[in-house]
Amino acid sequence: MRTSLNGKGFKLFGLLLIGLVMVALISACQKISSKKTEDMNGNRPVISIMAPLHFPHPPIPELVQEIENRTQTKLDLNWVPDGIYTDKMNTALTTSSLKKATYVKYTDYMLMKNSIRSGAFWDIGPYLAAYPNLKQLNKEILGQAAVDGKIYGLYTERPSSRQGIIIREDWLNNLKLAKPTNLDELYQVLKAFTFGDPDLNGKADTIGLTDRNDLVFGAFKTISSYFGTPNNWGTDGAGKLVPEFETQAYVDTMNYMKKLYDEKLINADFAVTSKEVQRDKLIRGIAGVYIGSMQDVQRLSDEAQLMNPKAKLTLVNHIEGPMGFKIWSIPNYSALYLFSKKAIRTEAELKQVLQFFDRSMDKDVANLMKYGLEGRHYTAKGDQVQLSEETSKLRVNEVNALYALMIADLNNPKVMRVSESESLSQLADQLSLDNEKNVVKDPTVGLESKTYDERGVELYKIVSDATYNYILGKLDKAAFQQEIERWKRNGGSEMIREYNEAYGKRG
Repeated sequence: MRTSLNGKGFKLFGLLLIGLVMVALISACQKISSKKTEDMNGNRPVISIMAPLHFPHPPIPELVQEIENRTQTKLDLNWVPDGIYTDKMNTALTTSSLKKATYVKYTDYMLMKNSIRSGAFWDIGPYLAAYPNLKQLNKEILGQAAVDGKIYGLYTERPSSRQGIIIREDWLNNLKLAKPTNLDELYQVLKAFTFGDPDLNGKADTIGLTDRNDLVFGAFKTISSYFGTPNNWGTDGAGKLVPEFETQAYVDTMNYMKKLYDEKLINADFAVTSKEVQRDKLIRGIAGVYIGSMQDVQRLSDEAQLMNPKAKLTLVNHIEGPMGFKIWSIPNYSALYLFSKKAIRTEAELKQVLQFFDRSMDKDVANLMKYGLEGRHYTAKGDQVQLSEETSKLRVNEVNALYALMIADLNNPKVMRVSESESLSQLADQLSLDNEKNVVKDPTVGLESKTYDERGVELYKIVSDATYNYILGKLDKAAFQQEIERWKRNGGSEMIREYNEAYGKRG
C-alpha cells in the first residue's frame, strides 16, 4: 500500500524538519556556550579556604564574586562560626580534610607544631621572594611564627593588644557614675550595675559583668594584667622564667574574680558560657560590662540598639592596678594561614594559592575586602575612606567577615586610611593604639619547649581547671597549689627547664 503526502503534509513535514534542525542548533550553541564557561572557570584556579566567621553573616555573594573577578580565581570559602572554629579545624586536621589554606588562631598554632614538623603543611619560606607583596612581609613577625627557622604561614596582622572594657554608658549616666579608672572603681561599677537598678525599670534583673569559659580572651587575663600578672611567663629576681600562675598577681586576680562570683556581680555560669551567650547578655541588657576585644564594640552596639534604641556603649582601656596600667599582648599576628599538603598536591598549586594572597594585598582587592563596595559601604574622599554611621550595620552584615581573609593589612601602604570619625570602631582603634605604650609581652615567644609542643594542651587544662575551681570556691589556696604541683609532676617542671635553657641561650 502506497502512501502519499499532499501539499499540507509536505508543509507540515517541512516545518517539523526545520523545528528539529533549530532544536539541534540551539542545543549545539548551548553546549558551546557551556564549554566556553567551563573553559573560563577552568582557567581560574580554585582557592579553597577555611576561615572563622566573627559576624552574623558571611560576606555577600556580590563581594566574593568581585574578589574572584579581580584575582582571576574561583573561591571556595568555608566559613565556620568563631565559637566552634578550633574544634572544626582540629577535626579537619585529624581527618585530613583541610582546605588548601586554613586560618589557624595564634593560640591554636602554638599547639600545632608537631603536625607542622610531621610534614602536614608546606614550608612557604623559599617561595615568598617571587611575589611583590609577600616578599615585603615583616621579617620580625615571620620570625616570631617560624618553626625550627622555617616559615609555614602568612600572618593576619593585629595590634599588640585590643583588650579593654565595653560598658553601658547610659547605665553609668543613669547612676551618675564616671567611667572606672582603677580596679576598685571597676568593682564599684559592677556592684552598682547589679544592685542599683541601672536600667531604671524597678526590677532586680541586671548583673555587672558578662563573661565566658575562656581564661585568655574572656575577662580573666585582661583583669590579670591590670593586677600586674606577667603574660604567660615572667621572670623572678634571679632572671629565671616562671609561669604566670606562680605569681602573687595571678592569685590576686583569682581572688578578685572569686569576689565577683561570690557577690553575684558576674553571670553564675560563666565557667561554661559560650561567647555567643556572653554577648547576648550585654545585647539584651542583662549585663552592663563586657571585657575582651574592644573591636567587638561596634557590632555589640548595633545589636543592642536593635533591642533597645536607648542603649549606648562606650569603651575604657586604661585601668590602673597595683603596678600602674599594664595590658597583656599577643605577638603582632593573631593567626596564620597554613597550606595543607593533602589539599595542595603540587608546587604549581601552591604557587596559585600564594598568588591569590599576594594579589589580595594590592590596593583594589585589599580595600574591597576591608571596606566593601564604594558607594554602598563607604565613600572615598581623596585617598581616605569615609565610614558613616548609616552604613555601619550594612558593613557588619555584608563586608566585615572578609577581614579574616586579609593578611598583613596594618602595615600595608595600599590599604586606604579612614578619615576621622566618631564611630565606636574608630575609638576602638585609637584605644588599641594607646595600649601599645603599656603592653606586657610574653618572653617565651620564639622559644622552643618540646614538652609544651607535645603536652601543652593537657598541662594547660590542669591549670585552667584549677583556676576555675578556685574562683568557684571548690578549691582553697592550698588545694590550688597542689594542682600546680601536679602540673609540675606531669611535665611542667620539664617545660620550665626547657624554656629557661632556651631563654638563657637567647642572651
